[in-house]
Amino acid sequence: MEHEQMTGDVEEEHRLQVSPEELKVIRETLLDRSLTMAQRYRSVFTLRNIGGDEAISILAESFNDPSALLKHEVAYCLGQMQNVTALPHLERLLRNAEENSMVRHEAGEALGAIGLEESLPLLEQYSRDSVPEVAETCSLAIDTIKYKLKHKGNKAPFESAHMSIDPAPPSAKRSVEELKQRLMNTSFSMFKRYRAMFALRELGTAEAAMALADAFVDSSALLRHEIGYVLGQMAHEAAAPALTKVLQNLDEHPMVRHEAAEALGAIATPEAMDLLGQFLTDKEPAVKESCVVALDMSEYVNSDSFEYADTLQLAKAQLAAAQ
Repeated sequence: MEHEQMTGDVEEEHRLQVSPEELKVIRETLLDRSLTMAQRYRSVFTLRNIGGDEAISILAESFNDPSALLKHEVAYCLGQMQNVTALPHLERLLRNAEENSMVRHEAGEALGAIGLEESLPLLEQYSRDSVPEVAETCSLAIDTIKYKLKHKGNKAPFESAHMSIDPAPPSAKRSVEELKQRLMNTSFSMFKRYRAMFALRELGTAEAAMALADAFVDSSALLRHEIGYVLGQMAHEAAAPALTKVLQNLDEHPMVRHEAAEALGAIATPEAMDLLGQFLTDKEPAVKESCVVALDMSEYVNSDSFEYADTLQLAKAQLAAAQ
């Protein structure tokens, strides 16, 4: 994708129409530390859906927040928005060695999602970072960008049924067992293993979910965390026992447990919700906050609500009530 085509995340004619007053309320929701993490999360996705430079500027203000979980989700959304305006914010996050590794990892992945050649030198530099999940992410993002550049004449090489910009496209269709072997093969590059992971996701079956869950034994926290994310996208109940085990494992990396919690929230069974309630006081802030978000997601999944990212509707109602 050419640089000049990347100036905006959403075509102007398709962008949500939001008044300055409504945007102000959404901004206040995002930045208000007295609100629940669930409310603030919904504002993040509302701003992602609104799109545009102003939404990016507001999202970037949250990078001063103490919550690594919130900052990591904002970085993720900036990558999904596909807008070059986000690049300086993401680059600063990646460069900041004092920042939580989960946030830095997400910044590196977001640079890969935006996919510009100009990001390669910075990613090369941090592919040698001392933090494994940061280094692995940057190596993966390099392969992501190189793949995009190679296929930039093709239409939507990263098109996904799950409406996400993924770090790698699904590999060619193979059997579940073949894909599992590729996923588990540590001699393959992370990009190649991710391709097998996303191919299993696209199958969407119980067998594919179980094959993905088997990769929770891998030595890479980055890969284990992405397995949790993908299982959350699939929301298949077959993965619930494995996700439960991950969340319960206090020795697991917090970013892996966080993804397991949010995946259980998407599965949204009574058993999953009961388990999430047990970890609302977890000693790891990212895990504790993820359980709050996951329970909110479960309520949404089990409701008749049409829109998860509903902060704009709430802002409209608040402003109407004040008149």
